[in-house]
Amino acid sequence: MNRLHLHISVNDLTDSIIFYSTIFGAEPTVRKDDYAKWRLADPAINFAISNRSDASGLDHLGIQVDSTEELEKIAERLKKAEITASAQNNSSCCYARSDKYWTTDPQGIAWESFYTLEDIPMYSGSGKDQPEESSHACCSSDTAITPNCC
Repeated sequence: MNRLHLHISVNDLTDSIIFYSTIFGAEPTVRKDDYAKWRLADPAINFAISNRSDASGLDHLGIQVDSTEELEKIAERLKKAEITASAQNNSSCCYARSDKYWTTDPQGIAWESFYTLEDIPMYSGSGKDQPEESSHACCSSDTAITPNCC
């Protein structure tokens, strides 16, 4: 099953966790000092919040798929429609290792299509659980396509 993915940058993580836990009727599936994620079946969503960005609000949208094959189908659709996408294989970001494609919609909103390979104990692959110098460092070197992170 594919899941809609939304990532919102928040000012106050604790208050936001209380709010979204109330809205969803569930506690976060993943909870860290700077990040929380709800992976829900109803609604089918991967909803993440973090306080790692300078600006609050929508960070990016996406589709989480259950297999490499499903991810490649999305990539083929993007290619067929001549929509530019940036591939990332084995990316370490947001406490997960994933294969993904990034693109931007006509309004300039970043979209991430991804398949999660495994959970990891750090926010990014830097070997430390600290914000990177660039707000885009853990997702791609292509800052025109990728947002803060996943």
